[in-house]
Amino acid sequence: MTAKHSGGLLLRLAGPLQSWGTHSKYLWRDTARFPTRSGVVGMLAAGLGREREAPLDDLTALSMTVRVDRPGVVLTDFHTVGGGLPADETVITVDGKRRGEGKGTLVSKRQYLADAAFTVALTSEDAELLHRCAAALRDPHWPLFLGRRSCPPEGPVLLGAVEDPLRHLVRLPLAARRPRGGPQPTEFYSDRPLGVLPVVSDAADGEDGDHHSGEVADEPLSFAPLGRQYRPRPLYRRAVRLPDATYAGFGTRYLERLHHYIDQHVVEPERSAG
Repeated sequence: MTAKHSGGLLLRLAGPLQSWGTHSKYLWRDTARFPTRSGVVGMLAAGLGREREAPLDDLTALSMTVRVDRPGVVLTDFHTVGGGLPADETVITVDGKRRGEGKGTLVSKRQYLADAAFTVALTSEDAELLHRCAAALRDPHWPLFLGRRSCPPEGPVLLGAVEDPLRHLVRLPLAARRPRGGPQPTEFYSDRPLGVLPVVSDAADGEDGDHHSGEVADEPLSFAPLGRQYRPRPLYRRAVRLPDATYAGFGTRYLERLHHYIDQHVVEPERSAG
């Protein structure tokens, strides 16, 4: 029987560029303003070495809560595909044919988040699953990327394993400078109600997070190349004013604060199943 406990993994998703598509189709590739469930589940599947047709039921059972350390800036890239190729090597159309002469170049627009940083808590009662995911993130079978292959993470994704991931999610150092005029609300997004966030009541900014603020179609059912399927799921949002001490700045100062917190509070990934 699989061991059951309340625990989770802490992830850091940061890099020069990220892209978390939700409505991407054909020549328009958008990005959400925070990591999607499909993007993070895809990252786990890549780390585990799963084929695209493999079942995802165990991974989609994980709950995911995102903290927005830095929201980043949306960039739109003017992108071309297929230009300058011989007629028999141009992009294939939906009916399986090659594009005609003079029509081989496709022009698309792709959105990215620049200079964004997120901290993510993955929670589950399945200790074995968490251990396998931790091992896969620490030593991935295939490279990990932040929503798109052109967006590698700037450092290790896995911070470690903890018994109370939401408690640490509101206490881990923020990869941001303290805003002028005092702390601003930090956004949290989840697939579960966020009233359970362990924050003082007067730190919340507006809604308590127990009522979903809408739906987003990022729950993956299949990553099969010719049969990708997603379904909508509720999106919960909560804005919280974190203490001044949470802001750790950028660069070396932030990394030193982060490593100090991990050394004090977070289980080393390779020992997380102990």
